[in-house]
Amino acid sequence: MSASSAFNDEKGGSSSVGEPEYGHDPASGGIFSSDYKRHDDLKEMLDSNKDSLKLEAMKRIVAMIARGKNASDLFPAVVKNVACKNIEVKKLVYVYLVRYAEEQQDLALLSISTFQRGLKDPNQLIRASALRVLSSIRVTIIVPIMMLAIKEAASDMSPYVRKTAAHAIPKLYSLDPEQKDQLIEVIEKLLADKTTLVAGSVVMAFEEVCPERIDLIHKNYRKLCNLLIDVEEWGQVVIINMLTRYARTQFLNPNINESLLEEGGGGDKTFYGSDEDEDEDEEDEKEKKAEAATMAKRKPYVMDPDHRLLLRNTKPLLQSRNAAVVMAVAQLYFHLAPKAEIGVIAKALVRLLRSHSEVQYVVLQNVATMTIKRRGMFEPYLKSFYIRSTDPTQIKVLKLEVLTNLANETNISTILREFQTYIKSMDKDFVAATIQAIGRCATNIGEVRDTCLNGLVQLLSNRDELVVAESVVVIKKLLQMQPEKHSDIIKHMAKLTDNIQVPMARASILWLIGEYCEHVPKIAPDVLRKMAKSFTNEEDIVKLQIINLAAKLYLTNSKQTKLLTQYVLNLAKYDQNYDIRDRARFIRQLIVPTEKSGALSKYAKKLFLALKPAPILESPFKDRDHFQLGSLSHLLNAKAGGYQELPDWPEAAPDPSVRNVEVKESVPEWTKCSSREKRKEKKVEKPFYSDSEGESGPTESADSASDSASGSEIGSGSEESGSGSESEESEEGSESEEEEEEEEKKKKKKELKKPVQESESEQSSEEEDRKHERKSKQRKIESESESDEDEESESESSQSESEDSESEVEVKKKKKAAESKPPSKPVKKESKKEKKEMSLLDLDDFEPAPSPQVTPVNTFLSNSLVTDLEGLSLSDSVLSPATIAPSSALKSYDLLHRITGEGLSVEYCFSRQPFSPDANMVAVQMQFTNSATSDTKNLHMEDVKLQSGMRVKEFPEIELLPAGETATAVMGIDFCDSTQAANFQLCTHTRKFFVSIQPPVGELMRPIFLTENEFKKEQGQLMGMNEITEKLTLDVKCRNEHAIVQRVTTAANLSRVPCGSDKECRFAGRTVTSSSLVLVTVATKEEGAAQLMVNCEKMVIGTMLVKDIHLALTQ
Repeated sequence: MSASSAFNDEKGGSSSVGEPEYGHDPASGGIFSSDYKRHDDLKEMLDSNKDSLKLEAMKRIVAMIARGKNASDLFPAVVKNVACKNIEVKKLVYVYLVRYAEEQQDLALLSISTFQRGLKDPNQLIRASALRVLSSIRVTIIVPIMMLAIKEAASDMSPYVRKTAAHAIPKLYSLDPEQKDQLIEVIEKLLADKTTLVAGSVVMAFEEVCPERIDLIHKNYRKLCNLLIDVEEWGQVVIINMLTRYARTQFLNPNINESLLEEGGGGDKTFYGSDEDEDEDEEDEKEKKAEAATMAKRKPYVMDPDHRLLLRNTKPLLQSRNAAVVMAVAQLYFHLAPKAEIGVIAKALVRLLRSHSEVQYVVLQNVATMTIKRRGMFEPYLKSFYIRSTDPTQIKVLKLEVLTNLANETNISTILREFQTYIKSMDKDFVAATIQAIGRCATNIGEVRDTCLNGLVQLLSNRDELVVAESVVVIKKLLQMQPEKHSDIIKHMAKLTDNIQVPMARASILWLIGEYCEHVPKIAPDVLRKMAKSFTNEEDIVKLQIINLAAKLYLTNSKQTKLLTQYVLNLAKYDQNYDIRDRARFIRQLIVPTEKSGALSKYAKKLFLALKPAPILESPFKDRDHFQLGSLSHLLNAKAGGYQELPDWPEAAPDPSVRNVEVKESVPEWTKCSSREKRKEKKVEKPFYSDSEGESGPTESADSASDSASGSEIGSGSEESGSGSESEESEEGSESEEEEEEEEKKKKKKELKKPVQESESEQSSEEEDRKHERKSKQRKIESESESDEDEESESESSQSESEDSESEVEVKKKKKAAESKPPSKPVKKESKKEKKEMSLLDLDDFEPAPSPQVTPVNTFLSNSLVTDLEGLSLSDSVLSPATIAPSSALKSYDLLHRITGEGLSVEYCFSRQPFSPDANMVAVQMQFTNSATSDTKNLHMEDVKLQSGMRVKEFPEIELLPAGETATAVMGIDFCDSTQAANFQLCTHTRKFFVSIQPPVGELMRPIFLTENEFKKEQGQLMGMNEITEKLTLDVKCRNEHAIVQRVTTAANLSRVPCGSDKECRFAGRTVTSSSLVLVTVATKEEGAAQLMVNCEKMVIGTMLVKDIHLALTQ
């Protein structure tokens, strides 16, 4: 703006307030003439050919609008520039048009074709601005165009444009409500959007257009709960309010048992109830028995997991910096949470009391309502509600209200001491409210009633008339409770009639004397005499009480007061106020019976001197909680326009399965067998044995069994499964599996011999078939495990895991067969080393599982092996074991060095397998080696120190590790999608060692399967700030596709995505904790140049992953 003001000075047009906004010299007389030349210089600048001048003019115009000046006469000049090619000018033009399109509709309609072209602009800001302008033109003719534009924008690649489409929906609905059905379709589509930018806006549109269509929320409920933390603040407020109402219709009341008990216990009789009605008592007993029976039948309350999800995901928002968000979460907890959990909101609301007075006012209104039902939650923060001298009156009154609600036997003395100081305040309204508060405390807490009364009586001698008057009114209410004890106070108040001039106070004193005239028989007639003197000068409310006093004294003490009563009634008969005249006639007929008076005169005493119940001093906030807290209706205590009622809890829980989202398994077109059964059928059709196989099969298995026997403890456990199905399957079906797999071994050996002799053309086709089969298996596994994780059911995830391990065993056995028959002599030198690796691979084929917690090493290699196999090019190059061997074996890290550990060394690696007890945890395999001479006992973890949000599932204690032996254990760590270290103590029976595990960013994810189209679609939604691109030069050894795949999958736990181009390698995965999508693309160019692109919902993870993959590809 400083630049524009400098420009104004040069041009002679000033932009300061109070000076003319003319383009010419003010001295020329333009100030007094008509403003036909107004903004001439701006119009010239807008008509010029230079973009810089147009931009400057638009900046000045937008600045004028911002200062509240009218710039509508520039509309024709501005609208011409909507087609300007300069993006900056175009943006400002759209800003102007949004402001004035509604006023200048005819001119805006002329440019509608330009706006439609803007909807196709490559720049997302222009597309959004064009839609915003289009929806600001309030003309019914263009409703179809708007509808079309909104539908297109709802499918836009940019989330910002989709957000703008959501904003346009309520505008179109208000213009033409008949479009509701079509708009609901768009809302349904946008509700399924996974981006946080769109969520808040589309829920706002949902609230405006179709809040009754709760069925649209069912499928998106869990997604909205999970996205909530990342949505912008005002979106959070809208979503939380909507979910509060949704939850009230879908879940049961968590306090149902408590409320029934309260109802059952509230068997107090009404005030006027007769004690003699035995029939009623019997009925009450029957009702109580029926209630007890229903309570006994009622099942114990179990909270719906989705109800718990909502409470869990909103709780962190209590720390939000936005007061509206905190208030929204507070009302959600108040209306939905179990009584035991509501207390968490108190601290957050007390924090808001340090905000501006406007925020304090709203918060205190809600706190005042909460303290009536849930007093206990705010009691620890009593001092936060003490009044400061700087508080405005309305805040003081609300704090008084809260303090009064919180008063109980334990804290009443401190509260009354506070009230004593408040009475000395200069703010008269506040003092009056304090005296009323003292009165309420006295009525609610019987122990302090006398103390309060004495205090209030002392106030009667106060110099300030308002204080005295308010005290009189409150004392009158208190005296009604025990009048016989306090006749002295009544006498004292009778004397005050000479001094107090406030009408309400005088009327209260007269009512008291009349009501309890038998307690002051000498004073009452004298008071009436004095009042009769000043009757004509009194206020109406006082006159009515004088007439009442006269009537009561006539009925109880007619000797002394008969003439006085007649005199007062005669004065009232000719009063100006017709209420007083009517009252006088009515009372005369009632108390002075004549022949004409009716039967009522017999009951005059009963009418006038009946016992009256003491008034119950209640909080004005008592019944406000039927309005949703935090709403305008609650603030005003009246239903505001557009307010939606908070639904009552349902009697029976609606079907929770409506919120389940089906995960469709994506089966690729090139998959040869769509299910495991078909693959098994195919295997069975093949001949079982051949000559060569009969010899080789058993000997190999015997060799591998003997190799594995020595290291049987190293990694022999199976992964944990809910039913233990894996171990049963492996024992029962071991024979048939071995026979099927030996057939495959034979095929492998033949094909591995062929390239050594001479490669033949048939090889490539068979090899391709095998690869397809492997790929289909791997993808099947991934899609199964992914769907299981989404459903979050332990039994299903364990089942998928058992399938995982079986299919991995098959892949590894094929692998082993390929490696155990070396085709040429040079490879034989490495055979011992390979055998050692293979013995680890084959453990769970032959050994039963002794420990359910320990995950075998062989399964760790499967993912990288399969990706290696996937990456192999189908060329005529020799397929030797060196190319298949697991060169990307998982990297091990030292946790405890044997020197530091005094002979105990611990290594760990990230196994890249699902951790069965908790799918959100990363599995970490630990290998313990005891190099000491003595045994190590009781190996376990202690004193785990984690960053907030992180969790650890400890490995089971290893009771004994003999000297020279090795043991393996698996633990799970939820790193919460961060590379923060997990610190803990590794303890033996004698020592404790401080250790820490820090994950590389690549280990925080799990691979997922995507088709090429799905990959492109997801990548299109993760543009802008979610996309990181880096150019690099590939290492000399990393110039082929296989090497790139191997290095990327070693650096990060991602799966390969099929790609039509041989110049690109694509990978996909999701982060383990939050399931955020991670997409990696490596595009190769000539001479080793390449471009690395990472699209990730979490920018921090994306940035770190780029560095790691960059390092892997260039070194």
